[in-house]
Amino acid sequence: MHSDVASLVEAGKISQEVGEKLDGVSPGSYILHRSWGAGKVVSWDLSSGKIFLDFIDKQNQEMGLKFVMGKTERLSPDDFRSQKLENLAELQALAKDDVVELFRCLLKSNDGVMTLHQVDSQLSGSVVQGDKTVYKKWWESTKKKLRESKVIIVPSKRNDPIVLRDENVTPLNALLSDFNEAADIKTKIKAVEAIQKDLPLFENEVDKLNDILSHLDEESRQLVKIRPEQALDLLACRDDLVSIGQIDLSDNALRISDVLVSEEAKVVNSLSGLNSSRLRRIFESFPAAFGEDKWVSEILSVFNEAGARAVAEIAKKLIADKQEKAFLKHLQVSISKRNLGVDAVIWICRERKRVAESVFGIEVGATAIALLERDALEDGPRTTGRLTSLMNEDKELIPDFIASGDKNEIRNFCNRLLSCPAFTDLERKSLMARVIKIKPELGEMVTSNKKQDNTVISSFDSIDRRKADLKEIVNVKIPQNIKEISIARSYGDLRENFEYKAAKQMQSVLANRRAQIQQELNNVQGTDFKGAETSSVNIGTKVTLKTDAGDTVVYTILGAWDSNPDKSEVSYLSVVGKSLMGRKVGDKAEVMDFLKDEKFNMTVESIEAINP
Repeated sequence: MHSDVASLVEAGKISQEVGEKLDGVSPGSYILHRSWGAGKVVSWDLSSGKIFLDFIDKQNQEMGLKFVMGKTERLSPDDFRSQKLENLAELQALAKDDVVELFRCLLKSNDGVMTLHQVDSQLSGSVVQGDKTVYKKWWESTKKKLRESKVIIVPSKRNDPIVLRDENVTPLNALLSDFNEAADIKTKIKAVEAIQKDLPLFENEVDKLNDILSHLDEESRQLVKIRPEQALDLLACRDDLVSIGQIDLSDNALRISDVLVSEEAKVVNSLSGLNSSRLRRIFESFPAAFGEDKWVSEILSVFNEAGARAVAEIAKKLIADKQEKAFLKHLQVSISKRNLGVDAVIWICRERKRVAESVFGIEVGATAIALLERDALEDGPRTTGRLTSLMNEDKELIPDFIASGDKNEIRNFCNRLLSCPAFTDLERKSLMARVIKIKPELGEMVTSNKKQDNTVISSFDSIDRRKADLKEIVNVKIPQNIKEISIARSYGDLRENFEYKAAKQMQSVLANRRAQIQQELNNVQGTDFKGAETSSVNIGTKVTLKTDAGDTVVYTILGAWDSNPDKSEVSYLSVVGKSLMGRKVGDKAEVMDFLKDEKFNMTVESIEAINP
């Protein structure tokens, strides 16, 4: 007991119990203040009831003795927060040179378990100096070092705790523990990747390695029907392990080819989100899955709607296997049918001077515009952002599109470019400037289209539905999103708070959608389609056409927001609508048939008003 306190107890001025409490805040003791953090008692004046403390950011701070005794928490000298006061420079040095030892000290003073939020509060700005950006960069590199050390368990989810392992756990057992305790597929795959890096540890533990392979096989079988993409990812990761360790799989082990065959229809959806190395393994399994005669057609069926990484890996596989001719033929057919996905079009654009040179041209540009138009007119989040950015940022792309086109093709392309809702007015002018630079005669299109760029015609019913969508966004979805942001913010640190990020992303989507609908409603003209002019194809007319083969096709040309392909009702702004608008009876037109998904030469047989 401090001598000042002992004297008071011996003199009978305070009780033994009060003396013990008073001794807990004697000079040299450590306390925890709710706002200022850890502090060290420097001195006190018992006669006046004052105490003086040093905090990290406040020196010789005067406080009331009763307040310190009743409102602060006692800290031991070994506590990490106490060490920050005494040995901050040493801890800062550990943060630079030995993060494993730093976290060992930190976790030991917290019973070996801490949340990431608690870790941030202890280290950011003090032990790790700098702003939040500096700390985030430090943490990203530190996570890798901690995981590699096997001493500390770093969770993949922010809400899960960081844990100090038992110091008697061997690196091998640490790897096995991480694998066995992985609660989700992503974490399990990371555990397998860690095992791959330290495979020599299993040199004399073949049975344990075989147990891991058996577990991966069993889990993959359970996932095949419900989450085939996870089954493929897990098997590809397993095969990486098998390849590195030169291990023989058992004859009855599940193969990637087995999943491909059984889940053929779901392959496209199964490939989004997988990394390139595992995608490569999956595509290498196509010949085994479908046979030498069929694998090329199967892999090409995946290409059109696959994600960016999958598109690139499919192209590499086909070219490496000398299937370039079949690949280019597939691209040519897909371009003519307009059934390429966004990432496939982006790949062709980027490879236009190399592999895709023979198929690149104005038809690819028309396909790109069609994708942008469709995406802009559909509800929901946009899927063509990367394509829009490519067309804006690649200064040579638009000129390359039109280089091989004839006069009419170029004019049609420019008309669609000028009316494409995916671009702002400024972007349209910039894109057209690139056209005019090599085709000056098209300059008049900018002024002649200026007034009609933004105005569209649609039915009153469709306008009412769009107004209802806006009302729901403003009155229901946005207020609900504000609540979700508030709730997610309460979960703690926003930097790795998934719920907060998701809610903020939705906030952006809703704001963009609200602005878009408001702009669309400002620029729409309503119609009931009464008295449509029938001397040529116009909005509000039903057009009967006959193909060269003698088949009859009927289209109804409606407003911008009135499409219903199942009923052959098309917008006048659609590809079909634009190809028919202004045609008269007897005129020929090249039209896309929705049912057969092919282009046909057709002759206009009759035109009638849908609402005379």
